[in-house]
Amino acid sequence: MRIISGKNRGQVFPLPKGFKSRVTTDRAKEALFNILHSNFDFESLKVLDLFSGSGSISFEFISRGVSDIIAVEKNYHNVMAIKNAAAKLKMSLSVIKADVFKISERFPEKTFDIIFADPPFKADFVGELPDLFLSNQLLSPDGWFILEHDDNISFNENPKCFDVRRYGGVNFSFFKN
Repeated sequence: MRIISGKNRGQVFPLPKGFKSRVTTDRAKEALFNILHSNFDFESLKVLDLFSGSGSISFEFISRGVSDIIAVEKNYHNVMAIKNAAAKLKMSLSVIKADVFKISERFPEKTFDIIFADPPFKADFVGELPDLFLSNQLLSPDGWFILEHDDNISFNENPKCFDVRRYGGVNFSFFKN
């Protein structure tokens, strides 16, 4: 994997050993970060990266100036690979091995400007994630919840969904309270 922009542009990091998950394509990441740069000051952002997988999204945020970011991943091997990659890249990243459905218990007083979630596309809980994270008090008042998902699910009927962007088989749905 490689970082596509920012101060660490072009640096590479290995995928976790035996990594079987899908990774966000460079094209989709570039488009996502262009949208975010148009709407947020990265240096002041607080970001929560859920289902972190390879850590790719967290590394992009850090490379672009975000210093307050927490990556949450349940798989032990992925957590260790993210920590090792962060050390290799000389990046400060808080990585937590946890179930994302219990993460609000870890941060009773903290809010985030961006909560990014990239769950397994075939997981049966994907449709529940926006309402869960918009109601658990983790998102700041002007914050965005961003869900990466496939074409098999639509949030057009969700009144808190204000935008959907499609890049090949990857969709980003954007929500706010």
